[in-house]
Amino acid sequence: MSIRIYVPIDVAAIACGAEEVVTAIRDEAGRRGLPVEIVRNGSRGLLWLEPLVEVETAEGRIGFGPVSASDVPALFDGGFHEGKTGHALCIGMVAEHSYLTRQQRLTFARCGITDPRSLDDYRKFGGYKGFERALSIGPAAIVEEVFESGLRGRGGAGFPTGIKWRTVAATPEQQKYIVINADEGDSGTFSDRMIMEGDPFVVIEGMTIAGMAVGATKGYVYTRSEYPHAIQALNDAIKVARRAGLLGTNIGGSPYSFDMEVRMGAGAYICGEETSLLESLEGKRGLVRAKPPLPAIVGLFGKPTVINNVMSIASVPVILSEGSKFYKDFGMGRSRGTMPIQLAGDIKYGGLVEIAFGMELGDIVNGFGGGTASGRPARAVQVGGPLGAYVPLHQWNTLFDYEAFAGIGAGVGHGGITLFNDSVDMLKMARFAMEFCAIESCGKCTPCRVGSTRGVETFDKISRGESVEKNLALMTDLCETMKLGSLCALGGMVPFPVESAMRHFPEDFTPEPALQAAE
Repeated sequence: MSIRIYVPIDVAAIACGAEEVVTAIRDEAGRRGLPVEIVRNGSRGLLWLEPLVEVETAEGRIGFGPVSASDVPALFDGGFHEGKTGHALCIGMVAEHSYLTRQQRLTFARCGITDPRSLDDYRKFGGYKGFERALSIGPAAIVEEVFESGLRGRGGAGFPTGIKWRTVAATPEQQKYIVINADEGDSGTFSDRMIMEGDPFVVIEGMTIAGMAVGATKGYVYTRSEYPHAIQALNDAIKVARRAGLLGTNIGGSPYSFDMEVRMGAGAYICGEETSLLESLEGKRGLVRAKPPLPAIVGLFGKPTVINNVMSIASVPVILSEGSKFYKDFGMGRSRGTMPIQLAGDIKYGGLVEIAFGMELGDIVNGFGGGTASGRPARAVQVGGPLGAYVPLHQWNTLFDYEAFAGIGAGVGHGGITLFNDSVDMLKMARFAMEFCAIESCGKCTPCRVGSTRGVETFDKISRGESVEKNLALMTDLCETMKLGSLCALGGMVPFPVESAMRHFPEDFTPEPALQAAE
C-alpha cells in the first residue's frame, strides 16, 4: 500500500520551492524503496508554512512545514511517512490547527483538501450537491434562494447578487451571458487565485447554476495574464466537466445547456472594473462605459449579462446545497455569510482566513495574523487593496462589516488587509495612491485622468514644504472632485487612502523645520 503525501500546487507554495520538494520526496522514497503517491492539492491558506507537506494517516493528515528540499531526508529518517510527529517541522493534525479551527470555511471548505483536478474528489466532498438541488427547484427558485441568502458582491462593491440575477432573469432576451470577474489586481489579494487553483470545480458549478437561474447559455471567466497556474487549473477542470456532461448541451441530463471558457486579460488594472472588462472581452480597448444602461440589461455584446466576482460565484454552490437560511445565519446586519480575508504586509502569519462577517478588525490582524513580522509596533492597516482606506489603531475595534466600515470612511473591498508598522511614511503612501491612479487610469474621464496627475504634483510640493496648508486644502478639494466626478471606482476611490492618510496621520504631512525655514 502506497503512502499518500500531499504537496500544494498553489503558486504561493511553488514560489517557496514546492516543485523541488516533490522531486526530493520522489527521489528519497525511491532510494528507500518506499511506495509513495504524491497528490498535488491546493493551499489551505497557511502561507507562512508553505510548502506545507501533509501525510495521510488513519487518524487524519499530519502536516510539516515550511519544508525545503534539504529537509526531506531528515523527514524520512524521522518516520514522517509513517505518521511519526517527532520532527521539528511537524505541526500536528492539520485540520486541528488553531488557524483553521477558528474559521468558518464555507467557500474554501475543500481548498487544500482535495485534488483540484479530480471531479471524483470534488464530489466526494460535497461538490455538485448545489447543482443537483438547483435542477430540482428550477430557475425562479434558484434566483430567490440566492436573493434570500443575502449574498453580496465579494469584489468590493457589495451589491446584492440576487438583485443582479433577478434583473437579468427578467430581461426578455434570447441570448444572455454569465461573466466572472477574475481580474484580481489589488495588491495583497489572492483569494480568487487560490480558489481557481485549489478548487476550480466550485467556480464551474457556481457559474453553471447562475446560467440555469437567469437563462444564460454561455459564460466567460476573465482573468489576469499574471495567473497562468489558475488559467491552467480552470481549463483542465472545464475539460473534465465537459467529458462528464456537466458543461455543454443538456448538462447533467437536464434540459439546460451551458458552456464556458477562460479569457486572459492583458495586464490593465482598469479591466477589473466591470464595464471595462466587457469592452476587453469584446476585443476592444478597456475603457469604462457610462451607466446606464446597466450590464444586467445591456452587457456583453449588448445582451443581458450577470457579472459576478469569483468569490460571489464560488459561494453559490453552498447556498444551494445547504439553503439560504444556513448561509444567512453567518454574519451580521446586511453583511451575511462569510468573507475570505487575505493577510499581507509586515504580518507574522500571512495567509487566507475565511470568517463570518462581524469579527473585530484587531482580532483578525492580531488573532490570526499575529501582529507584525518585524516586531516593530503596528501603525495602520490598509483594507481593500491600493484604493482602500488606511485604518489607524484606534479604529481596530471596528467590526468587519460593509456598513461598519462605511461608517469610518473605509470599505471592505475584496478582503485584502495589508499591515504597516511604525516606519511607514503616510505622505508617500498617499502619493502612491495618486500615482497608481495616474498610471492605471483608462483616461476616459477628466477627474481621474487629470486629477490623479495633479495629485502627484501637489504631494510633491507638500513634501518639499511648498505652501503646505494651501496645498493640503487643494488636495481635499481635488479628492472631492474625483469622488463625485469620476466615471468609475478607480478615480472615485483613490480619495479613500489619500483622505484617511491625511486625516489620521497629519504629522506625516508637516514638512521638516529646515524646509519650513527655507520656504
